[in-house]
Amino acid sequence: MSTQKGTTDMAPQHFGPQRSRRFLTAVATLAALGLLASCSSESAEFNDEYGFAAAEQVADSTITIWADAARQSAVEAFIEAHPEIDVDLVIDDGSAGASGTLKTKISLADQAGEGWPDAVFSSQTNDASWAAQETNGNQAFAAPLNNGYLEQDFLDGFTAGALDPVTVDGTVYGLRNDLAPVLFWYNESLFNELGYDVPTTWEDYEALGAQLADENPGYFLGSIGDSFVGPYVYYWAGQAPIFQLDGDTFNSDLQDPNSQRVTAMLDTMHDNGSLISDSLFSAEFVEQSDKLLATPGAAWYAGALIQNPSNINAAAGDWAAAAPLVWEGEEAVTGNIGGGVWYASSHSENLDAVETFMEFITSDAAVAGTGGLPAYDAAAQSWLADQESSGFFGGDFTGAMNAAATSVWSGWSYPDFSIETSYAKIIVPGLAEGKSIAELSDAWQQEMQNEAQVVGYQVQ
Repeated sequence: MSTQKGTTDMAPQHFGPQRSRRFLTAVATLAALGLLASCSSESAEFNDEYGFAAAEQVADSTITIWADAARQSAVEAFIEAHPEIDVDLVIDDGSAGASGTLKTKISLADQAGEGWPDAVFSSQTNDASWAAQETNGNQAFAAPLNNGYLEQDFLDGFTAGALDPVTVDGTVYGLRNDLAPVLFWYNESLFNELGYDVPTTWEDYEALGAQLADENPGYFLGSIGDSFVGPYVYYWAGQAPIFQLDGDTFNSDLQDPNSQRVTAMLDTMHDNGSLISDSLFSAEFVEQSDKLLATPGAAWYAGALIQNPSNINAAAGDWAAAAPLVWEGEEAVTGNIGGGVWYASSHSENLDAVETFMEFITSDAAVAGTGGLPAYDAAAQSWLADQESSGFFGGDFTGAMNAAATSVWSGWSYPDFSIETSYAKIIVPGLAEGKSIAELSDAWQQEMQNEAQVVGYQVQ
């Protein structure tokens, strides 16, 4: 039997008690952590089969899964496909917007010595930086996956590089739910109407912005008003060394030539109006989305923005996907916006059931990726084939996605804090005040360094 719980402690919107296929349960809160699946690390002994110290296993015991609302249907599909496994599903925020709620909840469980979930979803790709570390006398929360617990053949099925953000010193601690590489989305109908060529380089992109500002003011090429856009779309793709980690030393260099060229491009385009500073999910953005000619953005823009009835709501055939923009004469690399992660708990008392869940949720073609590009390659190719057959997007959709997925710049780091908080604190309000990113660069860099020191890093 399986049950499902809703939480209100961290959810971005209220999720009251929800009726599962079998039972209605009470709302779960942080105070109830001790009632969830748990074991003390003091009772754990090294298990050769799993490759880490595992709790005494209790066959057929209930597994508790924490997931956000977007993943709810996928977990429910697992419940339906595996009635032999008892599941408690707890809905939370998935640490959206770098909220850090997962780390907070796990820390509370660590302090109590119990209350860990058996499996958990996080929207953040940097959680392995802390989830792979021992805390408060407890072994690392995240179970090592490639030391015997999961079959290597299964792990090898992930798209090349997909597991890099969750790999620490050669050990894999999580499974990517989806990939979120940045590619180039463009309104093919508008390009034909206005008579412009689709850019293939960042230099062409900036030049098109100037041309738009001169010939068709009001039309634009994206927004830098979200904390996840500026850093991940532009600086990451520009190979800007602003979020670097070497051991325990953090470094951010907004004066590096690569950083400065990105800053200069963004300031120029924001100044001439070809880049706006409204959030992609704001009413202001939606109101002018009919003049969005193109935008670099993640794979998940397909559903979250372009096909979304509450956002761009494009007609079939209007929009197309192209390979990521490149800097002239340089290696073809791109950025990445998210791509969630599933973690298995090293404290679980039913690791066999968790293994079944982890493999299903990331590789089953019907649920993998939960609407975005799955990280598991076979599921990704199935998703791409479905998108192609729908005929909604023009261009070489599959080619563009595959090019983006395999060219994410590996020089970006995944420390135990998010660049989004500093961008939201310094850049977003600064732009609203009419300041340029160049004027704000020193303060932004200092804020990143401050946040690095708060979590224990040395600053270069």
